[in-house]
Amino acid sequence: MTEAWKAWSIHSGWIVWNLFLAFIPLALSFWLFRRRSQSRSILWWVAFLVFIAFLPNAPYLLTDIIHLIEAIRDYYSVWIITLVLIPPHIVAIAAGFEAYVLSLINLSYYLQRQGVGKFVIWAELMTHALCAVGVYLGRFKRFNTWDFITQPNDLARSVMDDLTAKRPVLVMAVTFVVLTVLYWLMKQVTLGLVLLIRYRRGSITSGDTDQDTDASRVL
Repeated sequence: MTEAWKAWSIHSGWIVWNLFLAFIPLALSFWLFRRRSQSRSILWWVAFLVFIAFLPNAPYLLTDIIHLIEAIRDYYSVWIITLVLIPPHIVAIAAGFEAYVLSLINLSYYLQRQGVGKFVIWAELMTHALCAVGVYLGRFKRFNTWDFITQPNDLARSVMDDLTAKRPVLVMAVTFVVLTVLYWLMKQVTLGLVLLIRYRRGSITSGDTDQDTDASRVL
């Protein structure tokens, strides 16, 4: 037990904080995109900017797989690795990315409700691109979300430098592809589960499942 607690405390301390950051944009997405009122006040725009700023924290958890790799390399017993280290890491990474998926589903719902559903795919791709940049800045340059306020000049300079260098652009491009593919897969799984739950509860009929496949009608 002592070894298990030691392994947990050393290699899993990041989980709570990173999940907290990942769920901030999810919570904001429900307030921004799911509320009945369609008015966009100054408060709405401020919340939207905060949403955009914090959103990369959700897919950022994918890169936290390095913590699991480091833990495995510390030569713990197979039981410690299997029962103590792997489960919380996998759950945290999956939960963080699911927060990202749900946030974008809520955004898609909002765009559909605004009558601009044809731009959903472009909005998703643009979001993936912005988050790819954010993930790179967080993982490799160690910038935080609040650096938009505390270090705006350094952040802007770093972005400009990285966007004109081959290696950072390559990393961002690979990240963009990974986010796009994983998001599409997880979105299908999420919407499929929602349809299944609603079908079993009787809120939709079997005939509706063929029609209610977009995010604006399923959730």
